[in-house]
Order: sequence, then C-alpha cells, then structure tokens
Amino acid sequence: MAETRVERRLAAILAADVVGYSRLMGQDEEGTLAALKTCQRDIIDPRIKENRGRIVKTMGDGFLAEFASAVDAARCALDIQGAMARQNATISNDRRIDLCIGINVGDIILDEGDDYGDGVNIAARVEPLAEPGSVYLTENAYQQIRGKLALKVSELGKRQLKNIAQPIGIYRVDGGEGALPVTKQRVGFPPAHIAQTRWRLAAAFAVAALLASAAIAWWQPWVGGEVPAPPARTAHPLPGEPSIAPADRRRNVSQIGFNAVTQRRSLSRQIGMSFHCHILWCGLSPSRPPM
Repeated sequence: MAETRVERRLAAILAADVVGYSRLMGQDEEGTLAALKTCQRDIIDPRIKENRGRIVKTMGDGFLAEFASAVDAARCALDIQGAMARQNATISNDRRIDLCIGINVGDIILDEGDDYGDGVNIAARVEPLAEPGSVYLTENAYQQIRGKLALKVSELGKRQLKNIAQPIGIYRVDGGEGALPVTKQRVGFPPAHIAQTRWRLAAAFAVAALLASAAIAWWQPWVGGEVPAPPARTAHPLPGEPSIAPADRRRNVSQIGFNAVTQRRSLSRQIGMSFHCHILWCGLSPSRPPM
C-alpha cells in the first residue's frame, strides 16, 4: 500500500490574540462581539488581503493567518496595529480592543485548508510574549525581513517556549503604524560630516606648516640677530679713562645680539603654540561651523 505524503511548504505564520478577551466579554458580551466583528471586517480582513495573505482560522479571541512572504506578514501586522491604535484613540481604556501579534517563518503541513506543525506552534507561542499593540518576531522571521523594511527592531534574546524543544530568538518591532519600504540612499558620509572633515584636515595642514616654520626658526639663526658692527670713531677726543673697555664693549654688543635672537625665537614659539591651541579648539568644538 503506497504511503500518502502530506503537503508541506514554507510559510510566514501570523498569530494574533485579543488582550483581555474574557474581561471584555464579562463586561459586555454583545458589545464586545459586535466590536470584534467590526475590527475583523474593517481592519483585519482588508489588510490581510492587501498583503496577499489568507486567514487560516479565527477563534473567539484571535486569528491565524498565512503569508508566502515574511515581509508581507510583517507589513500586514504593523498596518493592523496602526489602524487599531487610531481606532482605540477615541475609546475608553476599559473598552478598547488591543492585539498581540507574533510572526514566525517555518515549515508547515497543510491538511484540508488548515495549517499544522512547528511553524504554526512557534508563532502561537511567541504571540503571548508580545505587549498589547506590539509585534514580535522569531529569529527566522527577522532574518527574512532584515534590510527589506525600514523598521526599528530590538533583540530580546533566546526564549524557551512551551513545548518547543530548542530556545527561539525573539525580536520586538519598535515602531508605529505601517512598514515603509527601505529607500535607496547614496552610500557615503553626510554633507555636514564631509565639511567638518575638510575643516579639520585644513586645520591639521595649517598646524603642520606652522610647526615646520617654528622648527626652522628655532634651528636657523635670524638675520636680524647678527652682531652689529662697532660704531665708527668720532673726531671728538675721548676722555683719558674710557668708561667701558673695548673688550667689555664687544661683550655687551654680542650679548645684545644674542638677547635679540632669543627673544625672537621665544616670541615665535609663543605665537606657534597659541595658534596651535586655537586650531585644535576650533576643530574639536562642536559649535564651530565647518568651513
């Protein structure tokens, strides 16, 4: 007798549940049931259809949907949560309907229109972890949408789910309504960063040139520092006893020239250090506008 093979396929499974369903039904059964039907008709069903999904089953407090793409499943989940948030903005907290949504990508078994297998079970176990109004993803689902949707996602680590053998990586989608396609942007630094970089490079070259000039001035004698020639002799007779001896006069003249060279070198170093500090301050100051 030939063995009957079951139908399998890879799919993205979206599991959703109403928060506080029992409390809502206890407060107002008819009103809650009518509100759930309105949400199903006006919010959930149209968005599942728009994102090329199908409802697998509905329960009193939730539903299960299947998508061929994890991107479609994530976009649909965020669209639903955004629409629910807008609707709840005009409803009191004790009567609002919030959804928790979990998404998993895995292998499923199809049997008479229903889905079975670990792919479905994991999605159903991830959904209770989600906060009201949020969307949680498994590791498999996150890897499929990564880089394809402009979402903020927080990694929550691995969780041991009930009746699931291996721990599953969990991610939370941090964002409002709708998932926008990732826009292609030019690869590179932003203009402000480029301008700031150019300014710092220019400042660095200026500092290097100034330091080189200061080094040359330090090691090479200044022309103005040469010892001046002794004054010409005058026709007037000098006193019998000169006040300064010739050797002392030459020593004093040499000292004057040396002091002039030293002062100029010191002044050059001070100017160089002052300009260097000013350039560094300008380059590091966040309030300095780029050139």
